[in-house]
Order: sequence, then structure tokens, then C-alpha cells
Amino acid sequence: MSDPSFSDRILATVGDSHLHEAIGKAASALKERRGAALASLPDVEQVRDEARAQRLAQIPRLEALAEQFTASAGARGVQIHRAGTAADATAIVQGIAERAGLLRAVKAKSMATEEIHLNAALIAAGLDVRETDLGEYIVQLAEDRPSHIILPIVHLDRGDVGRVMEETLQVPFTDDPEQLAAIARRRLRADFLAADLGISGANFATAAEGLLVLVSNEGNIRMVTSLPRVHVAIVGIDKLVPTLTDAERLLRLLPRSATGQTSTVYTTIVAGPRRGPDDEGPDEVHVVLLDAGRSAIAAGPQSEILGCIRCGACLNACPVYGRIGGHAYGGTYPGPLGTVFHGALPGDEYEDLASACTLCGACEAICPVRLDLPGMHLQLRAQTVERGRAPWRKRLMMKAFAVVATRPRLFRAVRRIGGWWLRRKARGGWLSRGPGPIGVWTQTRDLPAPPRESFADRWRKREAR
Repeated sequence: MSDPSFSDRILATVGDSHLHEAIGKAASALKERRGAALASLPDVEQVRDEARAQRLAQIPRLEALAEQFTASAGARGVQIHRAGTAADATAIVQGIAERAGLLRAVKAKSMATEEIHLNAALIAAGLDVRETDLGEYIVQLAEDRPSHIILPIVHLDRGDVGRVMEETLQVPFTDDPEQLAAIARRRLRADFLAADLGISGANFATAAEGLLVLVSNEGNIRMVTSLPRVHVAIVGIDKLVPTLTDAERLLRLLPRSATGQTSTVYTTIVAGPRRGPDDEGPDEVHVVLLDAGRSAIAAGPQSEILGCIRCGACLNACPVYGRIGGHAYGGTYPGPLGTVFHGALPGDEYEDLASACTLCGACEAICPVRLDLPGMHLQLRAQTVERGRAPWRKRLMMKAFAVVATRPRLFRAVRRIGGWWLRRKARGGWLSRGPGPIGVWTQTRDLPAPPRESFADRWRKREAR
């Protein structure tokens, strides 16, 4: 049985009022907090402009930055691995675990590890793997996957979380957030103490200094990167920045845009393994620099998406994400970010995603580094047409529209006839079941009947006065 199509996934979620309410509450709160946090940053627009220029300037230099990071981190005792594909990355981590005899892993939140399906690979290899971010912990217990890059369980409310814990941990049901966090804390403490492998991602990796920069609010990242005797970080090459100063500039924007904080509770810098017996930290630190299509994106027309700092703000602003949630997108990254990132990868698995964009521009307006997300959506749509991959009905409709729209008299005639016909079909001023292609639109919403007098007619009357 084949996986459901994007259209099928949309239809399965677009009527889910529980999902809409959960996402709506979270998005509204985050946008309000983001506005206040950015307002506290002096010269915020200048900082955004500088951050954009910085991020775009380094995209053509990713390989040079990777080589510089390899040398500088290597001088600190970090072991660097290059992974061209997701399979290469999982094999590298499995090899590290096998050579060191590692059996129990604790993980910090990392979308790069979600991207390469690392948990499944390690569990298949016989390792016990435990997520330690509270949201990711719930996702793992529920055998689910994240629906947001910052808020993994934004699609759940606290009652849902309570039921997951009740069913999987055999604890009494509660929907009190403090009690739920306390239950997770007690369970995870034993996992932290028993683990011999810590796995993380990185928000940024500084090429000049060879440092990993990680931000969090829960403190679990510091446990993951310091308690186990081996720490492995999976780092997409797009997370490389030239210097720690560049990372600091981006850190002025990241927490403000992601969670509405001026700074996260914890900012952790990993400099390498411990140097002596009295030092704290792991015996070994490994960094897997992950490509997985990023070099191909860098050489293509959507290269700008590699400037994304993974704040998730575009998801909170996107009206489409707000209606269908993260799972409908099918890939690791949902929303405008995921549409472009997955769509820019080689292959056509995700080419349908760009068709869901309304081109409202909300994602570009809220993006802290001003990525041209609507423009990249349009490029992806154009590529689909150029490849002959657009559905024939859509191609025919657009050709017909082009013929009508470029002939003013024909356009006015079609508008009048079409308006008259749709008004006849309407009931109480609304169409609940539209004809032809309009029928797809009215599957999930009603269409207001066209007015007897169009805006163009009113405008012409106004100009004639």
C-alpha cells in the first residue's frame, strides 16, 4: 500500500479542529512574545540586514568553512567525520558506538538526527536511545514525530500529553504541566546517569575557533554533552559560521524569533573532550558534518534557504501550516522552511509542497534573516512546470486563464457570465458545493457568491464622475 499523497494528508488534517486550536494558541503566543522581544533589540532592522548578508555570503563558502572547522576543531581534540548522505551519517555513529562498546544513548533535540532517522538506525543496531528534550521525549513515547522544529508537540495539548504518559509509563493521569515535567524528570535522571553515549546537534559551528554552540531552555543539552563518556554531534554544513562573533550576532535573533526570549536559559559551547583526569566532560567528542543534499542546494536556485537559522518563526506565521499542521508536509521540516528545503533537494518526492503556499508573504516578513521564501516557492512551482510534472488539469486551467486574462473584453464577458451562473447556484449568498475545479476548493469551505456589481464596474463608474 502506497503512502498517502500530500492532498490526502491535507484532507486528513484540514478539518481537525483540535489541531487548529492547539497550533493557533501556540502560534499566537509566540508571535506576540517575538514582537516584544525584537522590540527590545536596539537597531533590530540593522541586525537583521547584517545577519542576512552574513548568512548569504557564506553559502558559496561552505566547503572552505568545513575544512577550516575540521582543522580548528581537530586541534582541540575533536574527531571530525564527513557524511555525504544520511546513510553515511548513521553508519558513522553506529561505527563509533561499536568501537567504543557504547550501549545506552541520550539525545538532545536535533532536527538533523530526525532528518537522517538516527534513532531507528541505532535501535536496530541494538542501542537503547532516549530523547531528553521534554517535547521530543513525549514524541518518542507516543511513537510519533515532531510537528514543529521548535515545539515538537505543538499538535498536542496537556491532556494529550497526560494520556501518553499514562499509557506508556503506567502513571496516574494528570494534565498538570508541573506534574508532567516532574514525571519526565524522574524517569530521565536514571537515563542520564546510565548513558555512555550523548548525541546532539548544534545551532552553530564556528569555523575559526572549532566550537559548537547550542541553545536550550531545559538544561538537558548540558547533561547530554558532558555526562556520557562519548559525545557525538550531527551538524549540517549549513550550520557553519565563520567566527564566534558571527554566531553571537545570530544569537541575538534566534531566541527572540523562536520563543520570544531575549536569550535562552542555557547557551552551551562545546570546545572538545576533557584534557585531563580532573576535567569534566566526555573522553571523546565526535562531530559528523552532514551534507545530505546541502551542497546540491547550494549550487541551485534555492540556495538562499541554507541561510535559515531554524527559528521556526515562519511556521508560526504561515496560514497553511496553521490549518494542516506539520505532519501533513511529510518531511522532517514542515512549513515554508520545509517546503523550500525539501523541494530544493534532488528528486521530485516533495515537489507538491510548493503548491500549498498562498504567497501571502507572512513568512518573509517574520523571517529574522529576511529569506525570500515566497520567491523560492515560485521558483519551485516554475521548475515543476518546466519538468512537465504539473497535473494536466492545472496546466490546462492556467493556459485558459492566460488566454482570458490577457484579453480585457473576453475577461469582462467571462466574469459577467461566470458571476451570473455562480449566483444562480448559490444558496443564501454562499456556494457549499462549487462546480468543476471550484468543487475542490469548496470541499473544506464555502464560497461567497460573486456580487452583481464587480469592483471593476464600480471603479469605472467612479472614474466616469
